[in-house]
Amino acid sequence: QMQLKESGGGLVQPGGSLRLSCAASGSDLDISTMGWYRQAPGKERELVGIVTSTGFINYGDAAKGRFTIARDNAKNTLDLRMNNLKPEDTALYFCNAARIDDAQGFVSYWGQGTQVTVSS
Repeated sequence: QMQLKESGGGLVQPGGSLRLSCAASGSDLDISTMGWYRQAPGKERELVGIVTSTGFINYGDAAKGRFTIARDNAKNTLDLRMNNLKPEDTALYFCNAARIDDAQGFVSYWGQGTQVTVSS
């Protein structure tokens, strides 16, 4: 079974930068897509950015122009570089990985999340 572990969250001032990392480990590492999602208190989980195994990237609206996502297929890692952070970026950030299983079809895995707080 695949496990995902996020790291790099913390407290940052408005306008600052932060880098999140996600590492996949365990078995079943034939990953199709990897992505970052976030969920702020009282709000639904939303897409930050997602990368396919061939390198196609799709960003959520809030991330465009400020965030950069990068995937290393050999290491099964996914990084998220966030610049010019705003208070509204405060959320719990989750790493997601998805794969196609011969028996189960589409299978999605989630990390436990890492907190990002943007505040002065």
